[in-house]
Amino acid sequence: MKKLYYLSLFFFVFSMSVQAQYGKQKRADKLYNNLAYTEAVEVYKDLIENDYNTRENRIKLAEIYMKLRSPENAVFYYEDILEDSLNSSAEYYYDYARALRGAKRYEESRKWLQKYLDSDGKVVTEVSKILNAKHPEVQTTYTLTKTGFNSEFSDFGAVKYGEKTYFVSARNTNNSDKKYSWNNEPFLDIYELNPQNEATSISEEINTKLHDGPLSFSPNGETLYFTRNNYYNNKEGKRDEEATNHLKIYSAQNSGGSWTNIQELPFNSDAYSVGHPSVSKDGKTLYFASNMPGGQGGTDLYKVAINGNNNFGVPENLGEKINTAKDETFPFIDEDEELYFSSSGHGGYGLADIFKIDLKNGNAQITNLGETINSNLDDFSYFRESDTNAGFIASNREGSDNVYAFNRLLPLILKGKVTDAVNGNPIAQATIRLFNERKEQIAFLESDNDGNYKTKVNRNISIPLEAKQIEYKSFKATLSTKNMEDKVEMEYNIALQPVADVEYLAEINNIYFDFDKSNIRPDAAKELDKLVKLMRDEYPDLVIEIGSHTDKRGSEAYNEALAERRAKATRDYLIAEGIDKDRIKEQGYGEREPAIACDRCSREQHQLNRRSMFSVVNMN
Repeated sequence: MKKLYYLSLFFFVFSMSVQAQYGKQKRADKLYNNLAYTEAVEVYKDLIENDYNTRENRIKLAEIYMKLRSPENAVFYYEDILEDSLNSSAEYYYDYARALRGAKRYEESRKWLQKYLDSDGKVVTEVSKILNAKHPEVQTTYTLTKTGFNSEFSDFGAVKYGEKTYFVSARNTNNSDKKYSWNNEPFLDIYELNPQNEATSISEEINTKLHDGPLSFSPNGETLYFTRNNYYNNKEGKRDEEATNHLKIYSAQNSGGSWTNIQELPFNSDAYSVGHPSVSKDGKTLYFASNMPGGQGGTDLYKVAINGNNNFGVPENLGEKINTAKDETFPFIDEDEELYFSSSGHGGYGLADIFKIDLKNGNAQITNLGETINSNLDDFSYFRESDTNAGFIASNREGSDNVYAFNRLLPLILKGKVTDAVNGNPIAQATIRLFNERKEQIAFLESDNDGNYKTKVNRNISIPLEAKQIEYKSFKATLSTKNMEDKVEMEYNIALQPVADVEYLAEINNIYFDFDKSNIRPDAAKELDKLVKLMRDEYPDLVIEIGSHTDKRGSEAYNEALAERRAKATRDYLIAEGIDKDRIKEQGYGEREPAIACDRCSREQHQLNRRSMFSVVNMN
């Protein structure tokens, strides 16, 4: 009887425990579905600790940590999930690879991306882009400084119009107790900096109790476009079937320094989000982000014609070159029609990187802005003042979203002249090759007829250089472009040393003599005229030696004397043409150094041995 009592008590306690865990599960899932992620984390952790639905709850925690932009924590839970490889979907390989990239574990990330491809994952195009991504060798350089108007909460979306800076922040200066359940921070509002660099709310008409911002101004400053949750006339708008209050773009008109006539743009919807406006510099086009149906997936970038009086054209998707199956957000269009945007689908250094593309060039490719602008986490909301190199980005690389001011430094112009080290004459068609730190060629140049060359190079690096020309010795050096932030150009002149080969420099052939003769034949005179030109016009300090030879016929002593007569005849010809005698040495070699070594020489072989040759004694 006692055993039965204890057994019943055990099952009662067990049943109560199961019911308690079941209740926690429902609560956790409800928090998750309501986007209350920070609160859901603790409940899911408690469920895992009690070994309840462990695998499913680990998956939820991994997903939450990625939404909260905490990839290190996400990696921890994905590792547990993927220990059971038989039960793991290929999509977890991709998610794990993203988390690893966010944690700066790039090689591991590539391994799991490849595993994802091998498992026939869904977003093959995007994964292939990441695996095959090649950043351009020559890039614009940015210097970043964390701005002084950041708070302990999220700050981003900074823009400048006129003398004022505007930005989005969750700092909650209105002292509302209402918080956003996603990250437990106050809702976002738009702020402006006053002359004392203090942040004040832009306007009660613009800011509401829900999210407001980011924003963009028309060129004349008369119209403000801004993102806001579906909230109009102090009233929350209709939610979709999943109870989501979507983002919409609104416009407001400047009236005596106040923002009035707030209107909802006609292409908004209660069923999907539209946000992140950016007005073109001519005021005729509005760029924005949306997850409206018919896109490439996730959030895409669109453009729409601004016709005035709250009339707009039909929104146009920017296409698959720009948009991916993941998220493209925060477009910014500059005065040169270059589009800057944030993307998690093009691959790069982290979770979301900033990219650009020249919309004027139909063949332009997407370019990553590099690892100063981009980090292992999220980098977004690029803005640059027109006709300047100054602007802002936002990043959560230090935890919370912060605004960073940047100074854009265009690639350095490397230029110079290639000259002859002896006479200073310009050298045409010299090849100049530049290399990166991996000894890979990054540029191949050729000097023009005046010896000039020019190219673009990165700043703050060392660049191995090699220069060549067929008549000159190879030249090698290493350039440094460090500490040149105040420079637009870098001049580097190259002086090549001529090869010590007279026949090569003058492009002459050996001169030949008739049998038993030392007179200069007409064909030899043509070659010697080339040598005269070289010594007189190009290298006025060149000193040469004439070495004359004979064939094997005749005695050795006779051939020595014949060779000396040939050397003297050659020397006399040069002197007669105006070459100083002190610049010419002579040497008769007789038959000792034949061009063709033969015992029974043919007529042609004998001719090749009867010659005068030239060598450099001194180039200076």
